[in-house]
Amino acid sequence: MSSYSCPECNQEYSVYDWCKPCNSIHFQNDFNNWTSGNDKIDKFIQDAQLNVDVNWKVIEWIPYDRFKDVKQFDDFVNFNDVLNEMEIHLKTRAQSASIRFYGITQDPETHSYMMVLDYAADGNLREYLKINFNNINWKQKLDNLYDLSLKLMNIHKLDIVHQDFHPGNILSSDFKNYDIRISDFGLSKLIEKNPNNPEKKNIFGVLPYIAPEVLSGDEEYTKAADVYSFGIIAYEIVTGFPPYPDIPHDKDLAMKICNGLRPKIPFHTPKLITRMIMRCWDARVTHRPTFKELMNELHKYYWDYYYYLDEGKNKDSEIVIQIKKAEEFSANQESTNTATTTTPTPLNYQTHPQAIYTSQLLNFSNLPKPKNEENFERELEELTKSMTNLCPRK
Repeated sequence: MSSYSCPECNQEYSVYDWCKPCNSIHFQNDFNNWTSGNDKIDKFIQDAQLNVDVNWKVIEWIPYDRFKDVKQFDDFVNFNDVLNEMEIHLKTRAQSASIRFYGITQDPETHSYMMVLDYAADGNLREYLKINFNNINWKQKLDNLYDLSLKLMNIHKLDIVHQDFHPGNILSSDFKNYDIRISDFGLSKLIEKNPNNPEKKNIFGVLPYIAPEVLSGDEEYTKAADVYSFGIIAYEIVTGFPPYPDIPHDKDLAMKICNGLRPKIPFHTPKLITRMIMRCWDARVTHRPTFKELMNELHKYYWDYYYYLDEGKNKDSEIVIQIKKAEEFSANQESTNTATTTTPTPLNYQTHPQAIYTSQLLNFSNLPKPKNEENFERELEELTKSMTNLCPRK
């Protein structure tokens, strides 16, 4: 018997150290030894255990008394939301897109069911940027963007749309070591299950990250709406600034977004990145890239820059040239600032008390049909023309 075989049945492992037939029997034999108290939850866990094909995908019923210092996040609206979140989290975890899911427990006082997830030591992207942005280099920015596009590509491959995609739902144990995970699938939908959503006017999310066609009610939430959200998040990763921090996040802002308002990308940002972000938040839904296109583009930028830093290669790569210019500009700004102030920081901004970066119910009516600002399409076209020979082939 080889080390790649199960000691019980002598069959070759389906993956390293995992025999699916034998483990399925062990799980099944244990079904009578536990219960969540809810038939649907029990069936969900049992089905997951019978179908699991590798040890890190195992979920289980975990008694509440096994925990200390429980930190509970937002309550689900109803039981169906609990099942929806769990089902989608399990699917996306299999793609390594979401944070590790260990099992389910229940608070004996409130009787609410909770998912037990991996602890993300670095917290969410919003808080991480707020604290660490001055120490984030372009290598990390490109890798975080690439990793994020890869995770969303894998989620979209499953025909799942996130619907509440913003930095508060992007977690990591270590952003510097490039391990991003997506969380909070409470609003997410399996597209084929919801061809018609009767509640499409009820929008829930963080206003600056919601696509204009969703705000206006012109279209259902689609994969392209997640791409719009990615564009706003990419702006935030590149600049460190949250979108529209100095104004109320109200109907007036929703109208402006539908009329083409977007965050201002600093002029010294690498043009390839500016073009990518602008394509993502184009009001013309069909002009937005897919996450597969974004992943391919960002993969090239990251590795071109990585090999430049590591081995001195790719000096003529456009992304390398543009990042060097951006870094020179930032270094000049920093040296100028240090002459006038003792604590220079590009993130010294005021947040309006009505600038809300947590998900909420948004009930706007009579918003205008989405369009781009007057010069947007011309600027994007000029960027595209100037880069025809530089951008990765689609």
